[in-house]
Amino acid sequence: MELVLTSLGSIPWWGWILIGLALVALYDINQKKHAIRHNFPIVGNLRYFLESFGPELRQYIVANNREELPFNRQQRAWIYSSSKQENNFQGFGTDQDITSAGYIFINPALLPLKLSPDNPNYGQPYTAPAAKVIGVFHKRRRPYHPRSIVNISGMSFGSLSAKAIESMNKGALKFGCYHNTGEGGLSSYHKFGADVVVNIGTSYFGVRDDEGNFVMEKLVKLVETNPFVRMLELKLSQGAKPGKGGVLPAAKITAEISEIRHVPMGKDVISPASHSAFSDIPSMVAFIEAMAEKTGLPVGIKSAVGKLELWKELADYMLETGKGPDFITIDGGEGGTGAAPPSFADHVSLPFVYGFSKIYRIFQKRGLVHRITFIASGKLGLPESAVMAFAMGADLINVGREAMLSIGCIQAQICHTNRCPSGVATQNKWLQNGIDPTLKSERFYNYIKTLTKEILEISHAAGYEHPCQFTMKDVDLAMGDNNKIQTLAEAYGYRKDEVPFTSIADLLNSPYIDKHENKKP
Repeated sequence: MELVLTSLGSIPWWGWILIGLALVALYDINQKKHAIRHNFPIVGNLRYFLESFGPELRQYIVANNREELPFNRQQRAWIYSSSKQENNFQGFGTDQDITSAGYIFINPALLPLKLSPDNPNYGQPYTAPAAKVIGVFHKRRRPYHPRSIVNISGMSFGSLSAKAIESMNKGALKFGCYHNTGEGGLSSYHKFGADVVVNIGTSYFGVRDDEGNFVMEKLVKLVETNPFVRMLELKLSQGAKPGKGGVLPAAKITAEISEIRHVPMGKDVISPASHSAFSDIPSMVAFIEAMAEKTGLPVGIKSAVGKLELWKELADYMLETGKGPDFITIDGGEGGTGAAPPSFADHVSLPFVYGFSKIYRIFQKRGLVHRITFIASGKLGLPESAVMAFAMGADLINVGREAMLSIGCIQAQICHTNRCPSGVATQNKWLQNGIDPTLKSERFYNYIKTLTKEILEISHAAGYEHPCQFTMKDVDLAMGDNNKIQTLAEAYGYRKDEVPFTSIADLLNSPYIDKHENKKP
């Protein structure tokens, strides 16, 4: 034994390296899982090592400022600098190819709008309530008038970390926008005082029984005990994976998530693709009306867009009965915060501009636009994209990934692995500890404030006080190689209905608008 130890002790440091490499080579040759490592022992491992941080390598070194997807470096830089209250300007003109197909041109007025000193946005253009009151037409007992045109899209606790949800909710309270829970249910991290929209998906998390069936009594109790819940959103599908259910692996179900979602520990939870509470348009509308009657809240639907037959049936049924959703959230097929198979994220359902324009036209043709608040979602958390959505007929904007970026997301694109390096999309306690909700809530507040400010400033440049006044003729699209442009009206074949509007001051005096006096329960 002493001889062996003496022999080992005499091996130089580089000898140990050679022994280590020999062991790696021996393992590579004998393993059957990876042909590259078998055929090229040791050096074959470099392929997997480089692949492991390839996205980061391209993101920070290889790709140019306008090249990456889903959000390029320039877009992320604008969100980051806005959230930190740093210089978000650019100099020396645009670096974009302004003749590329789909490029947005917003038409300014010869004489911009001049605000009077008594205007709420004089000197500080941050105030933009919704132009429509949600739930008035159907005479809901608690109509809702959102105080912000920009709000937080549905992102569940469980998908996002506790500290990420808390940061967003506290920032939303400070600014005055609402916070959508996502289908994961209402958690304690949604309860810091912001207005909340409860999203109800196919698994009815938080309002279900042991078999996964919807329980109305639980929903009523949830609303009664949490007065900051202002709307209910029935999720039919989402842009990331429309028409497909989901799996919550047993390994990700903590005791806290189990209690919030009312799901068992130690067992995978399978979310079905369709609802069990209804099966067709009449039964869906009856379900919506029952929830609205029992809770007194406005109820809407959220969906991606594909086939149009059932949308037309819904519009016809609403016209015939006078019943139906108070709002419709259109989710673009560009994907979102949800993990999905690439085939679904890349190819199933229409992108926002095509999907929204088709649905708006269906309800416009039947004279129903005034009854519905249209909420737009799908990579619209940048000023020019938001303005385009308002010009197409959107009344509100929901932001998801942009909100994540504002609190520290680095677009690592590993949300589905539970290894999010920024702590935003993981349940790993160590990684979550990198988020300080006091700081990150301020970052989100700064971002949403800056986004609203720039939307308003573009509106003023176009001669308008509120973005609801934009028309389809105010935005042009480049047509690409033919060197022509078309208005949105020409490109999508309709002109949005005029939204009744007098002034932002009048909106702030609405009897339905919350005076921002919410308090933590």
